[in-house]
Amino acid sequence: MSRVQLALRVPDLEASVAFYTKLFGTEPAKRRPGYANFAIAEPPLKLVLIEGAGEDATRLDHLGVEVEDSAQVSDAAERLKASGLVTLEENDTACCYALQDKVWVTGPGGEPWEVYVVKGDADTLDKADDSTCCAPDPADTAAHKTAAGAAAGCC
Repeated sequence: MSRVQLALRVPDLEASVAFYTKLFGTEPAKRRPGYANFAIAEPPLKLVLIEGAGEDATRLDHLGVEVEDSAQVSDAAERLKASGLVTLEENDTACCYALQDKVWVTGPGGEPWEVYVVKGDADTLDKADDSTCCAPDPADTAAHKTAAGAAAGCC
């Protein structure tokens, strides 16, 4: 089963966990320091909460599509490349307390999208101290923005 992922950077993790527990009627599937995720069955959603700075409003961290296996990640990478999008592939990378294979693309507004599979648990939130949890370095995504922007049209 595939599901969309929405990763939010929130100023108050505990208040956010309480709110989303009530909103979706389910407890987090994973809790770690500064991190929680919900595996919501209906609607099929992986909601990731990453603790941000207390004074900052909640903001989008990244978006994703969680798939069942690495072959689906590879298939997505090939499909995205064939459609003219610039991709960045990462295999066996630690992100969001999980070992993952993934492929990244960047939307026309600069929003990072990943297609990924969780292969197991990991001990760290980030692969580095990036401002975006696990998204590629902004320097790596400049080409993504150009390719995505060129493909974007009006309305």
